Amino acid sequence: MIVQGGLARLAGGHLGAMAVGTSLFLIALGAILRFAVQDSIEGVDLSTVGVILMIVGAVGLVIGLWMTRRATREPQPVARDPYDRR
Repeated sequence: MIVQGGLARLAGGHLGAMAVGTSLFLIALGAILRFAVQDSIEGVDLSTVGVILMIVGAVGLVIGLWMTRRATREPQPVARDPYDRR
């Protein structure tokens, strides 16, 4: 994995694969806070925090999928070994 511009390029050459996983995690965490948690913290509305996390996760998911789609459409340069005599 090579980190380039804050995003990870996996062995297959796909940018944004980590962004998709992180976005799904944020959406799930936000949904848990919004719909399943009944506790309260003084000065913090957990329902609002859950909605914010779901929105951030959805935006990240759209960006991650767009980056993955863009990376699969761009031709990847093939590096040749200069010592390979095929």
